[in-house]
Amino acid sequence: MTPKRAGWPEDLRPQSVDVLREGLTRAGLGRDVLSGIVVGIIALPLAIAFAIASGVRPEQGLYTAIVAGLTISLLSGSRVQIGGPTGAFVILIFSVVQSHGYDGLAVATLMAGVFLIAMAFARMGSVIRFIPYPVTVGFTAGIAVVIALSQVPEALGLDLAEEHSEFVPRVVGYARAMGTLSMEALAVTLLTVVVIRWAPRLTRHLPGPLIGIVLAAVITHALGLDIETVGSRFGGVPSGLPTFRLPRIDPVMLPELVQPALAIALLAGIESLLSAVVADGMTGGRHRANAELLAQGVANLASPLMGGIPATGAIARTATNVKNGGRSPIAGIVHALVLIVILTSVGPLVAMVPMAGLAGVLLVVAYNMSEFEVFGRLLKGPRSDVLVLLTTFGLTVLVDLVVAIEVGVVLAALLFMRRMSEVSTIRAVTGENGDESPLGAEDVEPELALPPGTEVFEVAGSFFFGSAQRFSEVLSQIHSRPRLVILRMRHVIALDSTGLNALETVHRHLARSGTRLLLSGVHSQPMAVLRGSGTLERFGSENVLATYAEAAARAWKLLEVEEADGGEEEGAAAVR
Repeated sequence: MTPKRAGWPEDLRPQSVDVLREGLTRAGLGRDVLSGIVVGIIALPLAIAFAIASGVRPEQGLYTAIVAGLTISLLSGSRVQIGGPTGAFVILIFSVVQSHGYDGLAVATLMAGVFLIAMAFARMGSVIRFIPYPVTVGFTAGIAVVIALSQVPEALGLDLAEEHSEFVPRVVGYARAMGTLSMEALAVTLLTVVVIRWAPRLTRHLPGPLIGIVLAAVITHALGLDIETVGSRFGGVPSGLPTFRLPRIDPVMLPELVQPALAIALLAGIESLLSAVVADGMTGGRHRANAELLAQGVANLASPLMGGIPATGAIARTATNVKNGGRSPIAGIVHALVLIVILTSVGPLVAMVPMAGLAGVLLVVAYNMSEFEVFGRLLKGPRSDVLVLLTTFGLTVLVDLVVAIEVGVVLAALLFMRRMSEVSTIRAVTGENGDESPLGAEDVEPELALPPGTEVFEVAGSFFFGSAQRFSEVLSQIHSRPRLVILRMRHVIALDSTGLNALETVHRHLARSGTRLLLSGVHSQPMAVLRGSGTLERFGSENVLATYAEAAARAWKLLEVEEADGGEEEGAAAVR
């Protein structure tokens, strides 16, 4: 037997290491380079648009796409993952920047990076994928609505008297400013949207967003349109590379940043793993979830130190990478290098891009991420899922993304527990006289008699606090107090601490009324839980039996002991 080599755990090992071990072919390398160039060009307008919509400078989006994109490609658990700023973060980043400034955002992002690394080493890569689908769709659709709403002033060229972050005041402010609507800005926005939507039908070699903003910039300057541009708002875009910068850390501010940091970490984890799953479906590969979380953690540590913002795996850019032939991390590395070339060579030209053109790009992004068809389909599902969906969506739009995620997950968990309690059954399988009722061919022989005053109950499904309450309800239906209760657990495969507590509650309830409890058919996992917690010792190991037949035999033995003890007591009374 070959000994295991010491080294990096396999589930945390980057896919880039495997690619280097396997080697690259010339044809494969060529496809990766071409795909990286295409994705880099697509990432340019998106990185700028996401940064501006998030309330930071346009170059900070490019810094994020470069630094985080390079880091994620090198460390990712997926071979084709493309990382960078995404629409999912826009409203969260905007909120943090408005409240705490960029330094506050940088500190929150660093904290999120630490959280993600901790989640990776805690092996939570598979757990985080259990976020309920209605929660994911609810906050994704909510984010899409908020992104689209935030672009209304740019798309219409509105001159707002006052900026509002809350939904209702913002809509009221837009309505009051409609008198300042610019037809020129609206025309540029519509042109950009139409070009992006129709570009794939005309050419597959150039991305629609790039064609859209280039055309918008050319028309704006050729016709001398009086609309706002990136240059008029931000004074241009630096052409240099990002530099290392430590954010100013205010200890007083740290407790306030914990919630946003957790939200950033959760969003980064969810979106990156969803992106990896989509990529697996397209390539037939298999990503490493914990390695992906580790990559996201390191990327979100590196990005703010280089002037960037939160980053994650980008589903649309990753899918584009796969469609263009990318099959290794080389494509993601090339994508980052392309952005470096663009930033250092033609960065100042970004100042010519009209804000209305970027608004058109983000409106298309919002529409694509809204998944309104999926949203409508979920509305036809179970009422509990609809409740989770609408609650998460409503809180995202009207209140806050952090609150929406927290409430959505908690509500989904509560509804799941309710659903589990509904499918869990505890039924009485004997009559008051102890005669066994028909249970099916797999049950014990009908001639297996039980002592008088013995009741048998059977648990099917999960045994937790909801089941304990139902068990108490079933017991209350018994007219005479049983001398002994046998609880059959042959259909309980797993028992957790909540179920264990419920079982002990039932045991105490019966003991107070002088009723003995026997367990039968206990599987290995529940038995290990009973033994490890000390419950087996409190119950008495002789009262936890492997089969129903042994439980019946134990019941007869206990009856004989009781009768013997009763006879001795009667004899003692006669002597007295």
